[in-house]
Amino acid sequence: MADGKKTVLYDRHLTQGGNIIPFSGFLLPTHYSSINQEHLVVRERAGLFDVSHMGEFYVSGPGAESFLQKMTVNDISALSS
Repeated sequence: MADGKKTVLYDRHLTQGGNIIPFSGFLLPTHYSSINQEHLVVRERAGLFDVSHMGEFYVSGPGAESFLQKMTVNDISALSS
């Protein structure tokens, strides 16, 4: 497997049979089954697209931890830096 950063969904992509390739410094799936089959499934049902690699946020300052605690479901104080 090529080098690259892994998104939080990387392991899930692998277990679901994702064809992983390097893209913009990340390891991302291009497809899972055939493109035609995926197209039909999305037209008849629904699909999700992992865009977690597209943004990073930097929060700093005296109220940063309090702000993040309010904005996320994680317990920010329990995370390591």
